[in-house]
Amino acid sequence: MDTTSFPPTGAFLDAGGRCLWRVWAPCATTVSLVLSDADGRETRHAMRRESSAGYFVHSMEGIAEGQSYAFALDNKIPRPDPASRRQFKGVHAPSAVWSPDNYIWGDQGWQGIPRGGLTIYELHVGAFTPEGTFAAIIPRLPSLRELGITAIELMPVAPCPGRWNWGYDGVYWYAVEENYGGPRELQRLVDACHQAGIAVYLDVVFNHLGPEGNYLGEYGPYFTPRHGTPWGPALNFDDRHGEHVRAFVLHSVRQWIRDFHFDGLRLDAIHMIFDHSDQHILAEIKQVADETAAASGRPVVHIVSESSLCDVNLLLPMEHGGLGHDSQWNDDFHHAVHTLLTGERTGYYAPYTDPANQLVDVLNHTFRHNGSFCSIPATAGETALLAGDQFVISTQTHDQVGNRAHGERLTSLVGPPSLRLAASLMLLAPYTPMLFMGEEYGERHPFPFFCDFGDARLRKAVQRGRLAEFSAFGWTEIPVPHKPATFESARLAWDWSAPEQAGLRRLYADLLNARQSWPALRNFSDREAQLVDHEGATLLRLRRGNLQQPADVIVVWFNLGDKPSQIPAAADRDLKICWSSEATEYTGAPAVPVEVHEWTLAPFECVILAPELHPSRVSASVEIPS
Repeated sequence: MDTTSFPPTGAFLDAGGRCLWRVWAPCATTVSLVLSDADGRETRHAMRRESSAGYFVHSMEGIAEGQSYAFALDNKIPRPDPASRRQFKGVHAPSAVWSPDNYIWGDQGWQGIPRGGLTIYELHVGAFTPEGTFAAIIPRLPSLRELGITAIELMPVAPCPGRWNWGYDGVYWYAVEENYGGPRELQRLVDACHQAGIAVYLDVVFNHLGPEGNYLGEYGPYFTPRHGTPWGPALNFDDRHGEHVRAFVLHSVRQWIRDFHFDGLRLDAIHMIFDHSDQHILAEIKQVADETAAASGRPVVHIVSESSLCDVNLLLPMEHGGLGHDSQWNDDFHHAVHTLLTGERTGYYAPYTDPANQLVDVLNHTFRHNGSFCSIPATAGETALLAGDQFVISTQTHDQVGNRAHGERLTSLVGPPSLRLAASLMLLAPYTPMLFMGEEYGERHPFPFFCDFGDARLRKAVQRGRLAEFSAFGWTEIPVPHKPATFESARLAWDWSAPEQAGLRRLYADLLNARQSWPALRNFSDREAQLVDHEGATLLRLRRGNLQQPADVIVVWFNLGDKPSQIPAAADRDLKICWSSEATEYTGAPAVPVEVHEWTLAPFECVILAPELHPSRVSASVEIPS
């Protein structure tokens, strides 16, 4: 569907101070533009019906950035602009005029990061620093770059009710949370990231809007009863007037890539985006993103999707009937590793009854196939058509940490050797890794769910709903989401002065460096994983690299249990042990020198074996081949 025939909505300010307002309001007979001055005095201006489709417009001279405005539909209470670029005073207040063109960019020549070079770092702007702002992230970029991070992914920044929120209750798809600094500070952050060599992705939510401050239903049929979601009626992408809702979303996609220079978007829960049109909205999002990036002179833009369907059609090229997305989250990896290390088997972990074998299945075939509960389970043949870097894996995310009753991180659930093993499994797997802020040094602060709705009834409903959800896991109490202490508890300590934390961070840095420099780890197609039961222990053997050329292959052994175990005598003795997760610089125990390792793996230890070809140092005391 060609959406260029549907005009963008919102307030558009040119360099001469002329502003054009446009709004889609097919439910209204008349629409008035309501302007407010600094003293709160209002003036109303009748808007002209631009087309029979329900678009209304008005233009004026002498308008400055920050001008407050709202729309009155049929002389009712003025409402904020659905396409608002600024909400200075919250989600219920009037919108404000803002121009993205009044910023001078310094990232000329930025070409982005190819997918195979991505190491993603997910962060929540409000909890990442004590200040909780875009500006406060910038001084920390050198530390992230030193760690080996090549991209950050911002949790949603759309305006939400109150002072704190995860971001998934946003109600304005074009605006930026003022508590974080607003849109100009977001432009500065993206600019600074690019100048530091870091790509930036934005988590966007096109499957629902938050329950407070959402006035779209008063303007038009933005929602349809044809499909349902856990949050109410679905967005209207395929019902009557759905083409205008599609255009509304696609103009938002254009804005983030064109006006904010984002390198890509992460689409939240796309299995709750329903569309039976000839061209799915998800395919059109990718198409528009590519066109916008190309027009801006940038060759790389990625659409990353969260989906619970395990459906490779999401990634197949459009010419082959797919949706053409660049990559998708793969929670199967997280669930297998989590259940293996923690022993948890409740809630959505219940199907992971044999996590060691299921982890092998994930490493070999991307998704878990033995007893998969996915709605559209992929076959091994289908996933073999796709490179491993098209799948984003993690051991912790905002979802998996924050959707625990108390937001406990893995640090609170397992010991240091298991943390090192989890990191090794993720960073040596043939997929794109994503870290959750702070995991690289074993952050001990939790990340509980927090929100700050103004409606007391809504607060109680959220509390009740989350308690009911957690009952499946056996939890009976949770932190109160709207209390300041809940949000404050989530702020990072940003401190790795303790030896074990410093050692863990060094392990992450060393393996991230290896991923960039070691050819075998840049091969995302060839891999072979198997379980080896040896003397009562469970070992996992993973081969990476060109499997047809033994000299190009590395072999990784993981001890998945809590007892020491020898590598079988006949295995890989022609290779050299060149890296260990229990090395002294990682504060591993026992601290056994590599040269006298004697092929015995400590509990939860990982070792890398490789031919003795062209060794290059990846850490202070451990050599790996290049």
